[in-house]
Amino acid sequence: MEELMSYLLNPRPFFTIAFSVALATTATGIGAQSVEIAKPMALRTVMEKLGQDMQAVTGAISKEDWAMVAELAPRIAKHAEPPMSEKVRILTWLGSDAGKFRGLDGQVHDAATAMGQAAQRNDGHAVIEAFSKTQQSCLACHQSFRHSFVEKFYGSR
Repeated sequence: MEELMSYLLNPRPFFTIAFSVALATTATGIGAQSVEIAKPMALRTVMEKLGQDMQAVTGAISKEDWAMVAELAPRIAKHAEPPMSEKVRILTWLGSDAGKFRGLDGQVHDAATAMGQAAQRNDGHAVIEAFSKTQQSCLACHQSFRHSFVEKFYGSR
């Protein structure tokens, strides 16, 4: 699981709706210690694709292939999302931390967008700076959520 992922301005209205639904509902029927072990979630595939794209950007930067960075950056910024039912499960689990999660995802979006714009200008320094911000946002999300997410939804690290 690589990347877990203001949203009012984000073109992802379904995510905002799911967040609202999750806040309106509670996990009263789910015990705090319960573990929902299931088949891999769609989010895993999303994170794997993000990881592949981030690795490809690293390779493109090392070759100063700004056209490739410009092609990959929007894939990172506008990455796929899991289906609505899975989003609701995740947001319900996140509870009051959903805003932090969404904020980090927004930071990834903004930094990856800036990276793509810098690549279009052939501005290697700005590409690397924006890539660093993208990576830092990914890391912050992982450090905040990955361990507990994996325990909750997969029952192990």
